[in-house]
Amino acid sequence: MFPPNLWLGLLVFSFAWFFTWPLTSRIMASEHHGWLLEENWQDLIDTIGLIELPRLAVGLGMMIMSAGLLWRARLALVLSLTMLVFALTIDLYASRDHLVLFAFNVTLFFALLKHWQVFNRSSFAASSMYTIVSVSWLLFYAVLGTLYLGNQFKPPIEDLVSAFYFSVITMATVGYGDILPVEPTARLFVISIVIFGVTVFATAISALAGPVIGGNLRKFIQKRVITSMRKNHVIVCGATPLAMNVVEGLLERGHHVTAIVMPTVTHQYPPHTDVLIGDATTLDVLKEAGLEQAQYLLALKDDDAENAFIILAAKELVGNSDVKTVSVVNESVHLSKIQRVHPDIIFSPQLLGSEILTRTLAGEVIDSSVIMKLFFGDNIPSGKP
Repeated sequence: MFPPNLWLGLLVFSFAWFFTWPLTSRIMASEHHGWLLEENWQDLIDTIGLIELPRLAVGLGMMIMSAGLLWRARLALVLSLTMLVFALTIDLYASRDHLVLFAFNVTLFFALLKHWQVFNRSSFAASSMYTIVSVSWLLFYAVLGTLYLGNQFKPPIEDLVSAFYFSVITMATVGYGDILPVEPTARLFVISIVIFGVTVFATAISALAGPVIGGNLRKFIQKRVITSMRKNHVIVCGATPLAMNVVEGLLERGHHVTAIVMPTVTHQYPPHTDVLIGDATTLDVLKEAGLEQAQYLLALKDDDAENAFIILAAKELVGNSDVKTVSVVNESVHLSKIQRVHPDIIFSPQLLGSEILTRTLAGEVIDSSVIMKLFFGDNIPSGKP
């Protein structure tokens, strides 16, 4: 009833609420009305408290991450652990005697570590959330520091628009040179923005593009591996019970098999089977299936006309090569028509079943030569008795 991701997400949200309470309580007491009377940004930040604004940013970020924990997002877990470290650092810097909140922080940190296996989801939504939170954090840090150290720049930065402009071009490592840090503290601050900016943007791009690129790369590699295996194999066209039984029997005997199935047909081939979705009567699909490197092509569909077209397409593609073609005849009346396309082997379940039953009832002997003649008629492969 209470999985770890549920109560951990609620605990992270609760911690974030208590962590931001020193500032939110002042806002609820209408103390913020006097902040608007300050003459400059430095006085405003000093009045609010330099440490309170990062505290608010970390708290809001943890509230957002608590939603990701409910979704069991792995990225939300990593960011929550990182924010807990930041929160602990802020509390230690502020030198406040909040032993309960300190114990809450440490306990929650180790609880998240203990249940890290629960957070196993990786999604584009979680990556987007990471990008928004991390970029917002960095922008808040850059603007806040630029406004607080505004007199240490040339020309001085005294308004929010100039601070936002300088922060963005510094984060992007553009650096037009129209605003320069002239004091050591401001220069160190700009260096930190550049380092954080490169790190955040690189991580954000990898978080967003990584799953897409990784998925496409995985598909490309899988396709190349499958293509390389399509040599000296057997191609089975169709998803009929006969086709599935043939594929299963060939796989059990160690043969490589490629099954071609129409897009509108639901098949029940095992997950590890090399299944190509397409129309087997087209040359492009037969080329992709590796017909030119195959040993056999089996047309095992329910429609005899489709089987005939598959044989014709195969003959057009490979000509008189060593690839053997096999066609099933579902209706005995179509046998003569299938013979006109000259498959190497013709197999008719109806004729085979009726002949075996007739010979059995008549008491005639059924040996291997009879079975071969019933299967292949006059198309017995060379080397066979």
